[in-house]
Amino acid sequence: MAGPTALAANRRVAHEASPAPFLYRALRGPVRRALARWFDLSIEGLEHLPAGGPYLIAANHHNYLDGVVLGVAAPEPISFLVMPRVWRATPLHPILHRHLGSIPIDLGRADVSALRRALRTLEAGKVIGIFPEGPFSVRGRLEPGLPGVALLALRSGVPVIPAGIRGTYEALAGRRGYIPRRVPLGVRFGPARCFSQDGAHGRRSARLNVTRRIMDDIAALLS
Repeated sequence: MAGPTALAANRRVAHEASPAPFLYRALRGPVRRALARWFDLSIEGLEHLPAGGPYLIAANHHNYLDGVVLGVAAPEPISFLVMPRVWRATPLHPILHRHLGSIPIDLGRADVSALRRALRTLEAGKVIGIFPEGPFSVRGRLEPGLPGVALLALRSGVPVIPAGIRGTYEALAGRRGYIPRRVPLGVRFGPARCFSQDGAHGRRSARLNVTRRIMDDIAALLS
């Protein structure tokens, strides 16, 4: 896997990364206008985002709306890490996710293949979106983070941008047919952090520490 030095060098050529997938570009504008009109979408903290990739966005997670909100809020196209039940939610979902640039990841095991693909995506100067809680939070509150976000942060050395998403849980709680009720939606980005494996006292302790710090940053944005 590539290390921090290789990815740091890629930041200088981030703007030369390949363009966003066509479907991503086609949907982004109309969806953002619809969310702004019908759900009063608010976006804060854009000044914390780097001018271009590579970087990681780590956010809280309640349901499918979180990816939609982040996808239209960030100026750069995002390749999301997507768990199997979301990837295969309907027969059309795998096709949709492939055309949006999503990366399937199996949370039930150490999915080295997915992490390598995510690192290659960062090497190409792009942006990865990850929900460190893993599965959806069904209680409407932030759950403990899984170590995948720390692995990516430590192996890549790219900036990690925390994001706090509001309103998505209330929009779909108790709803049938996945049609959201009209409630205000919002996302707030926080300051970037960079993590390094240099000087880490043991890989496991380093992953736990990084995961905890990222989750604390997300929690601060939701308070």
